[in-house]
Amino acid sequence: MSQPAIKGLHHITLCASGAQDDLDFLTQVLGLRLIKQTVLFDGRYAHYHLYYANANADIGSVLTTFPYRRIAGRPGAGQISSTAFAVPKGSLSFWSDHLSRHAVDHSEAQERFGQSFIRLRHPSGLLMEVIEDADDTRAGWTTGEIGADVAARGFHGPVLSVRETAEQERFFVEALGFRKTGTDGAYHRFEVGTGGAGKTLVLHHEPDRATGSWGFGAGTGHHLALDIGTDEALAEQKNLYEELGYTDCSEIKDRNYFHSIYVRSPGGILTECAASVPEGFARDEPIDQLGMQLLLPPWFEHRREEIVAMLEPIVVPEHNRPATMAAAAGPGGAAQARKETEASAASGVTPSRRTSATFIGGDVPPQA
Repeated sequence: MSQPAIKGLHHITLCASGAQDDLDFLTQVLGLRLIKQTVLFDGRYAHYHLYYANANADIGSVLTTFPYRRIAGRPGAGQISSTAFAVPKGSLSFWSDHLSRHAVDHSEAQERFGQSFIRLRHPSGLLMEVIEDADDTRAGWTTGEIGADVAARGFHGPVLSVRETAEQERFFVEALGFRKTGTDGAYHRFEVGTGGAGKTLVLHHEPDRATGSWGFGAGTGHHLALDIGTDEALAEQKNLYEELGYTDCSEIKDRNYFHSIYVRSPGGILTECAASVPEGFARDEPIDQLGMQLLLPPWFEHRREEIVAMLEPIVVPEHNRPATMAAAAGPGGAAQARKETEASAASGVTPSRRTSATFIGGDVPPQA
């Protein structure tokens, strides 16, 4: 049996509500860097897919959101219940004051596995945390209010709500290669590699909590994604799932900036494994201009005008813009996409991609 090749977290995806509210909160309150504006590749409705990260857009710092006002999700077990960002040791007093200034609902300082954290609420109801970690040396994005000495470095890891733990634990260990490193009351910690920030998953055992919704829905976590490195490792992981009996694994999908497989884990949490393409998020815009324009995958580009008309207009905050910014590059990902498809075919791994869609509307809540 092949062994899992998981390196740590790749990204976490949540369903927000309004796009501008999401953008303002994550960039101005949490101080994240908007690194990509694109759209949901699946479905009949045009929805944003927004990507946020730390200063260097490091893998393991990337939060993506689907602003999805059409349907309200139902929070519950079998979901990401909270998303924790690592911040420097001693910075919680800043974060408490900062959140209060922005009238953000947040807790007092709490402790889990010996680390202090504050839990806060996104405008759409999503729960997030800032957790102190003295060992995280990644570079945080800075704003006029958030300096480098307190900025979020990237993920510490998600808190995952489950009604039962045994099968979910076995999935983490056997299918993903994590090891259990601690229990703190109802919380169970799993780490991979060196452990710590970006390499940690926490199960929250909530046996009496009703199961949450699994589809797209505002105010709920959608999936966590783990970094598996290469397309070859991705194919091996798919084989491993089948060997272990997780036969509902998806085909390998082309997400433009990475290739992915998805499986519904035993506790209900949708789990993705992702292999980044060589240029990553810089494949279709310069690294110092990330997030400044709406970018569509090459196979949707000819329908740009139609898609844009269905999307909520958004304004990128000034602090997300580079101090000196060259003329924005156009969406030139088609040639690169062809080159990577050829390389994938040569390696024996050809991710699928959706090459057409019939959009019938935008992100508008259904009428009561």
